[in-house]
Amino acid sequence: MTVVDIQIKNVSLFQTVTQSFVTKHVYIKKEKIYHISSEEEKTITANSVIDGQGLFMVPGLIDSHMHIESSMCTPESFSDAVLQFGVTTVVADAHEIGNVFGIEGLNHFMSAQTELDIFHGIPSSVPSTTTELETTGGVIALKEVKELLNNPKVICLGEAMNFKGISYEPDSLIAQIIRLIQEKRPTMPLEGHCPKIQGTELSDFLYSGISSDHTHQFPESLKERIENGVFIQLQAKSMTKENMAVITEGNFYEYASIVTDDIMADELLTGHLDVNLRKAVACGLPMEMAIYMTTYTPARRMGLNDRGIVAPGKVADFILLDNLETFSIKEVYKSGKQVFDKLKSRIVERHTYDYYPKNYFDTLKTRHLTEQDLLLKVETDLEKVRCQVIRKHEIGTFTEPIIKEISVTDGYLDWEETGCSLLIVMERYGKNKNISYSLIEKPIDGKGAIGTTWAHDHHNIMIMGSTKEDLLQVQHELIEMKGGYCVSSDNQIIGRCPLPLGGIVSTEPIDILGVRLKEIRTSMQKIGYKNMNEIMSFSTLSLPVSPAIKVTDVGMMDTKTQVFYSMILEEDGKLLNAYTY
Repeated sequence: MTVVDIQIKNVSLFQTVTQSFVTKHVYIKKEKIYHISSEEEKTITANSVIDGQGLFMVPGLIDSHMHIESSMCTPESFSDAVLQFGVTTVVADAHEIGNVFGIEGLNHFMSAQTELDIFHGIPSSVPSTTTELETTGGVIALKEVKELLNNPKVICLGEAMNFKGISYEPDSLIAQIIRLIQEKRPTMPLEGHCPKIQGTELSDFLYSGISSDHTHQFPESLKERIENGVFIQLQAKSMTKENMAVITEGNFYEYASIVTDDIMADELLTGHLDVNLRKAVACGLPMEMAIYMTTYTPARRMGLNDRGIVAPGKVADFILLDNLETFSIKEVYKSGKQVFDKLKSRIVERHTYDYYPKNYFDTLKTRHLTEQDLLLKVETDLEKVRCQVIRKHEIGTFTEPIIKEISVTDGYLDWEETGCSLLIVMERYGKNKNISYSLIEKPIDGKGAIGTTWAHDHHNIMIMGSTKEDLLQVQHELIEMKGGYCVSSDNQIIGRCPLPLGGIVSTEPIDILGVRLKEIRTSMQKIGYKNMNEIMSFSTLSLPVSPAIKVTDVGMMDTKTQVFYSMILEEDGKLLNAYTY
């Protein structure tokens, strides 16, 4: 007689190989699935028997592309938050903590002890471009990559974002990193970030060996990419009826998975990968295929051959649903252990973080700005000048350059009277004291400002506002709370979310952090900032690999050509410059 820990009787099991549900008896022994049968086995006895009648059993969800720091919490808090939503495995690209602390910070993050299985990608984008184009606290170069390749938790190359360096500069750091990995770990997946790239440019990018993309997808390019061998990781903003039609009509289920990429802490209060699964179904993806693309295809992509399917010898990570149509989660099991039951109150652990050095909580090596810093002096006798201005989109993170005519008063650019806001990125690691200035077209209504140190991916101080007073208010507040997010309206702070660990992570429990971040989102809405994800939209204004014009501490940049724009355009053949007094 074989003794197992759990028997689940008469459960409707998701049979991965047929992408369908069948009634089965499932036996779990220790941390693995032991046996599956159509009839009860007389030679097996179980210590615990679960009546699965009316329940649906699916594998634990696997998020193959995400960033824990995007939730602004530690791995421990993140684990507590997502297990209840059926997520049992993630592949994290910790390039945020890497950009602040380098490999030392990565090692601290990877040493966290969690119930959730967290595998890692090598951060390939620290910095996301080059040290000449943006200043970061840490750098992941060849030496660090060699060390990370020896870590068993590292299973892929994290998203490679430097299109120009990957495609056309064989001596660039990212090109050297890719060649090193191909030599040392030739079967390791190479993850990519290639928004709005098509045709021969896409081929130039893929020729490097990169074979996935998780950026904002559109029907025409989605089909082109899959047909060119790109594995697609679909995040929330790509969940459209048109994109799901491409997947279903092309029968492309094998070549895509559903991921989160970035989930804010306030969103984590109500869901994670399960939310994107339901959204995919609402947009036309069959439920069985949505389950397949959140379990089996991500496991196979990442070489996680011990999970993603309920089968003998596989890790006993699974979910019991009491309603398949709504994907309603009743219980979650991780390695054969129940970690969530919706009928019971889940005890969320409160963690200590003594293993982080004290200096990790004091990373803003900069000064308080003054009003003089916000006066943009112009070398011209003209009453008006033509300025290069950023226009942000209200959907996604895309921006575009436009030209606006702005008055000059007493030798200073009169930006406050134009409907534009001033956008400042300020180096905060104490390396070079860089400050860059840009203008953005009417991102908010009335008087107000937004400030953060959670600025993708370099995480310098970024402030944007319509008045000098509000800009100074948020910059000073960020320094006082040692990093985070804050919002000012009419020279009053109306939202604050401290992120003292590296200026990007909170050590507060997720339920408290989520409420604080919700306050930031609401405050941004109050001053008129419009986007489907206000926080991500603002934070990526500083991401120099996201189309089409973004800002680093070095300046305002065309993210495709990596050429910096001058704020003021040429007049009568003379290039005018705006600078602080």
